[in-house]
Amino acid sequence: MKTNLAAGTSFPGPQGSLFLQVSYTQIRSFHAVASAGGFTAASRVLHVGQPTITGQVQALESFYGVELFHRRGRRVELTEAGKELYAVTQRMEILEKEAQEVLQRAGGFKSGHLRIGAVGPFHVTEMLALFHERFPDLEITVTVRNSQEILESLLSFEVDVAVLSQTEEDQRLLAVPFCQEPLVVFVHAEHPWAEREELRIEELENQPVILREPGSTTRRAFEKALTKAGVKISPVMEIGSREAVWLAVSRGLGIGVVSDEEFMWHPGLRKLTLKNADVYTTAHVVCLRERRNSRMIHAFLEIVEELRKV
Repeated sequence: MKTNLAAGTSFPGPQGSLFLQVSYTQIRSFHAVASAGGFTAASRVLHVGQPTITGQVQALESFYGVELFHRRGRRVELTEAGKELYAVTQRMEILEKEAQEVLQRAGGFKSGHLRIGAVGPFHVTEMLALFHERFPDLEITVTVRNSQEILESLLSFEVDVAVLSQTEEDQRLLAVPFCQEPLVVFVHAEHPWAEREELRIEELENQPVILREPGSTTRRAFEKALTKAGVKISPVMEIGSREAVWLAVSRGLGIGVVSDEEFMWHPGLRKLTLKNADVYTTAHVVCLRERRNSRMIHAFLEIVEELRKV
């Protein structure tokens, strides 16, 4: 005998307990609210009415007797239970995408969306050019932030692949070294060092240096080299983007540090190499180890293997 159960229907289980048939729609609604930060925003993402979204989430909360969100006007914040459930639904979203990839594979891999996080456009553009040539119908999104933020996005499934200046040992990650770049110093065109090509790291003692934010790989590598050499600088400011550092140096506010690959020629700037300091960053292409066989990620890593320089 067939029995049709509506979403959210309860029925007797062992020892008279009740079980809820949690519907995919309810989970999807919860995930959309958690991702978008509110019920109205979630309704726009899912293209359904807000009352529908609210009802699906309330059904989960009411049946289990838990609060998944703290309501603060139009915005919401996840409770501890909500955070735990969101971690699960993030993995479910990835599995859904991988299921789509399995189906797309039979059709010749003609559609999909690859999300890349990078610390800058310098290395990733080379990879993207070849990847787009091979798979012109795939959608690609690139997010540019500092290394720490990109790594957090990777671990929270917000990006599929990360291109980082440096990576740390983590069993959750698969990291492929791509290239190694030395750090260089750059100064204003009228700086006393402007006509020089090289600099000893000891000459940076007490010099005004413009630093990147604490999460920057360039900053970590530079500070490590300074500590090793016993050199103390005089930081004048911290700036959260390399473009802003370039602008500050071009205005004569201090000395900048960047990887050689990332230095862009400008009439108001002069580059100097550090001749006696072994200071460099190594660009890595990183993905979650559990996702390395995902169709698009695997295809991107094959491109990286063709282009890698180390």
